Amino acid sequence: MTPVITIDGPSGTGKGTITALVAERLGWHMLDSGAIYRVLGLAAQRRGLALDDEQALTQLAEVLPLSFSAGQVLLDGEDVSEAIRTEEAGAAASRAAAHPPVRAVLLEWQRKMARPPGLVADGRDMGTVVFTQAPLKIFLDASPEIRADRRYKQLKEKGLDANLPRLITDIRERDARDRSRPVAPLCAAEDAVLVDSSRMSIAEVFDRVLEEVRRVFPGLVA
Repeated sequence: MTPVITIDGPSGTGKGTITALVAERLGWHMLDSGAIYRVLGLAAQRRGLALDDEQALTQLAEVLPLSFSAGQVLLDGEDVSEAIRTEEAGAAASRAAAHPPVRAVLLEWQRKMARPPGLVADGRDMGTVVFTQAPLKIFLDASPEIRADRRYKQLKEKGLDANLPRLITDIRERDARDRSRPVAPLCAAEDAVLVDSSRMSIAEVFDRVLEEVRRVFPGLVA
C-alpha cells in the first residue's frame, strides 16, 4: 500500500503549510482536501445553488470540474487558488461538507490521490475517515483566539479589511459546525499525535512533525 501521512485539524492551525513542507521534504504527493470542499462551495455559489440543497450539491460534486496543476487549484480550467481562500469560501466549504451524500461522492476522489511514492493529506477527517490505515496521523490544534489573530494578520498583510472579534466569532462558529456534523465530525483519530501549535512557530511545528516521521518511517529523512 502507498504510505500516507494525515495532518488534520481546524482552520488556522497551519496544517496546510506543514503538509506542503512535509510533502516537499519527502518528495511525496500532497492532498489539500479542504480545497476540494472550498471549490465545491465556490462552484455552487457561482451556479446560484443553495448550500443547504443537499441533492443539488451532491449532483455538482459528481461532475465537479476540479483539477490541480503546478500548485494551482483549477475550476473549469480557471485558477481559483486565491478565490477559495476567502472567509466566505471557507464558510461555504464548511456548509457543503456537512452533507453526508456530498462527502460520500468526494471520498473516493480523495482516496485515489494516494499513489507512490507516498501522500501527505491535509484536512479534517483524513485520519478518521479517508485514510484510517495511515501509519502516521497528526492532529494540529490551536486556540480560536490564536487562529483568528493569525488570519487577521494575513488579511492585513494583503491589504484587506479585517475585524478580529468577528474573526474569532466566525472561527468558533465554524468549529462548532465542523465538530457537531453527523458525518465525519472534526476530531482527532484515536491513534493521532496531538500537536498544539498555539505557541509554536511554523518551523517548530515542522520539526515536531518530522520527529514523528522519523519515528514511524526510520531512515526516510535525515
